Formats: sequence, C-alpha cells, structure tokens
Amino acid sequence: MNNYTIRETNEDGVKLYVLRDAAKDVEVKVAPQFGNIATSMTAHGKAVLWTPYPSAGEWARHPAMVGCPFLWPWANRIDGWSYWVNGRKYALNPDLGNISPWPKATPIHGLLLYAKQWRVMRAVATEHAAELESSFELWREPALMAQFPFANAVTMIYRLRDGVLEVETRVENLSSEPLPVSLGFHPYFQVNDAPRDEWKVRLPARERFVLNERLIPTGEKRPNPFANPQTLKGVALDDVLARSCAMRTDGRGSGWKARKRASRWSMESLSGRSSVCAARTGLRLLRADERADQRLQRGHDGWFKDLPLVAPGGVWKGVFRVAPGGF
Repeated sequence: MNNYTIRETNEDGVKLYVLRDAAKDVEVKVAPQFGNIATSMTAHGKAVLWTPYPSAGEWARHPAMVGCPFLWPWANRIDGWSYWVNGRKYALNPDLGNISPWPKATPIHGLLLYAKQWRVMRAVATEHAAELESSFELWREPALMAQFPFANAVTMIYRLRDGVLEVETRVENLSSEPLPVSLGFHPYFQVNDAPRDEWKVRLPARERFVLNERLIPTGEKRPNPFANPQTLKGVALDDVLARSCAMRTDGRGSGWKARKRASRWSMESLSGRSSVCAARTGLRLLRADERADQRLQRGHDGWFKDLPLVAPGGVWKGVFRVAPGGF
C-alpha cells in the first residue's frame, strides 16, 4: 500500500483534491475550480494554513483570501489603472468586473484569485509523492486578455512528499513579445498553540522598502528594522522586505518554515488575526505616470533592473516549499 494518496472529494459543494502523506500525517486540500487555491494544509491534524471558514463551501459562498492564493498576472498592488510593458502603456478596464480594487484605486492581486477555468491535467500518487497538476490558459479568455494582453499559459503542480508541500509553477509565453513575470503566492500560516502576543517572527531580510501612503514602494530601501526574532505584541506588519531566503514563526512549540528561492517578500501580520501572511511576490505591475512606484514601472523608469522577461516561446519556472515543523 502506498504511503502517498490523492483522492477527489466534495466539501459542501466544492470539488477538492486531497493529497496525503500517511507516514508524516500531512494532508493538503486543493480547489482547482476555485482559483486552484490550496485551501488547507494540516500536520498531525493541526492547521498549517489559516482559514476562518468551517468548510470549503462556506468559503466559496463568501470568498476571501485564505489558505495559499495564487496571484497572476500581478502580485500586490498596481498604483492606478494603467501600467507599462515593453515601453508601452496599457490601460486596465474596471468595467469588466474582473479586477479587485483596493482602497485608493490600487488594483490588487491579479485576475485569477477565484478563477474557475483551471483544468486538472494529472492527479497521481506514486511511492515517491502525491501530485496534482493543473493548467490555466489565459490566452483563451477575452476578458482577461483585455486587462493583460500577453498570451500565456500557467501550469501548477502541487507535490506532497516527505511531509513537505512543494508548489512548482511554470509560465509559458505564447505571445510575440517578451512576457513580464509578475506572479506571487499569498500563503496564510496558522500558529496553533500560542496567543498572538506571544508569537515571534524571524525575518531574515536585509532590506525594507519604503512605502507611500498607498502602500506602494517608492524605490527607497532602508536596512531591515525588525528584531530577530521580532515579537508581534503591539506590532502590525504590512511591509515589503528584500534579499531574504527563508522565514519562520514560533509559538509555544508549533511553527513553520518556508524555504524559497525568491528574494522579495511582502510580510503581513494584522492585529486580531490568528495568522501570519508571507506573500512571495515575484514582479509587480506599476502605475504609468513618472512617479510610479512598483516594479514594471520602475523598470520603465530605470531604477529597477531585475524584471524577469520571458522571450516569446520561453518558459519561466519557480518553486517554493512549505515544511511544517513542531506540530
């Protein structure tokens, strides 16, 4: 009998795929037809990913950011209703109803948060891992292409092995121009056995971006001001950190570690919420005026020089891992 299994189930009207590692007692649930979001992860029955909802169906009826949402084709905020790519300005159309506007007209977190067009390509369990592979062909969707007219297809593989969740993402550029990679993940991590004021967060980042009143990076960077570890008592974090490689939170014996190949984080821990969010934001789309503050615009303006661009026919690939410990 295989240690790894994957099964399809229905939770209060929402189709889920359940990946399980019996030896490590770790389980992951994914909702492909609802943004392909990992709605939950448990280790020995304790929540690793945070959600306030009793079921996936309740969440689908009242959708909100929970679990591990996928952000594409931009992560975090755009400062205004336009952005620049390859030297040209592109306007967003709020009338299409597929953009989530944050306060002060800052469209946030891309176009696929709760998208239903994901197709499951493969759901297999072997002696080595349980894997769920799904794809999203944005080039087929006119209302999405109107907002981001760069033909692309996304493939995502959730892989559970040895108690660790690995999320592999591939973006294929199907357009005739370079494709900016501006994706991110927004995992909410649950600490189970300590009140928030007793939590400590380790943020091994060297720099923090200065944000304006719209929470948009200005381009100015300063040294990371947070202690190591940083207590959350009396602290509300909503910061963009750079040049980091791993994070950890600690309560009274439960914690998580996310090992990433990325170099930029958006860290959030708000008072009154029993979770810590560490969003890996790849590249960000930016407003179009000369004082714009995020990555595509900063690439356009010249001060940001690390914008990944995928050549026509090329593929971008990224991987992150969640390794729960102490549960």
